[in-house]
Amino acid sequence: GDQYCGGRLVKPSGSFQTPNWPERDYPVGVTCSWHIVAPKNQLIELKFEKFDVERDNYCRYDYVAVFNGGEINDAKRIGKYCGDSPPAPILSERNELLIQFLSDLSLTADGFIGHYKFRPKKLFTTTVPPITTTVTATSIVKPTVALCQQTCKRSRTLESNYCSSNFVITGTVITAVPRAGSLHATLSIISVYKEGNLAIQQAGKSMSAKIVVVCKQCPLIRRGLNYIIMGHVDEDGRGKVFPSSFVMSFKNKNSKILNALKNKTC
Repeated sequence: GDQYCGGRLVKPSGSFQTPNWPERDYPVGVTCSWHIVAPKNQLIELKFEKFDVERDNYCRYDYVAVFNGGEINDAKRIGKYCGDSPPAPILSERNELLIQFLSDLSLTADGFIGHYKFRPKKLFTTTVPPITTTVTATSIVKPTVALCQQTCKRSRTLESNYCSSNFVITGTVITAVPRAGSLHATLSIISVYKEGNLAIQQAGKSMSAKIVVVCKQCPLIRRGLNYIIMGHVDEDGRGKVFPSSFVMSFKNKNSKILNALKNKTC
């Protein structure tokens, strides 16, 4: 009946949605898997138009998980999503994506509708011109295996990092998208203690900035949580956070210390 959902999607573009969408909430206790398969030389672009899945900081109850390839495999997971803001658009690594939706036996929500389309692979590989100067070569910081295999621990203290960092902000992670071993995040800024060369976008009263966590597992940041972030900046004004950068979860009581540092001359 109505409970069945999921399937194999092979047309050049299409949509998928939770059972009962848009009339009613999705039911409890369902699992849906959509397997999208493009021709070998194409990639899949995925966008969620509307999204409302029971919220939890770790998405433990109801969630949508998206994987590169055709099977559920945590090593190939692009992301796990819940809450009421649509995930950022996703581009597959190769020609297959698997989308898994799971609802537990308690709370439900509106659900979601998503759309996909196939894209020729060469669009994405040839956009980078082969002529590079040393500047552009260094601006793309590739996560190197050695860098990302160090034990993940914060170096030194708040105070000592304050002076050695280019920027110091507190903010809420609103998007976090893994790309090639790194994590690209957007932060909604709570306070700026040291602006440095960080490019800050302003819309009305709200400010945001883009941050790249060079090794996506270290330091580990999650969408929806608040952090103190200190780091360096690339040529485009994006924050660069390395395993040795100072990142910690932010509580309001920390703002006293940060305000004191703000007045310090380095």
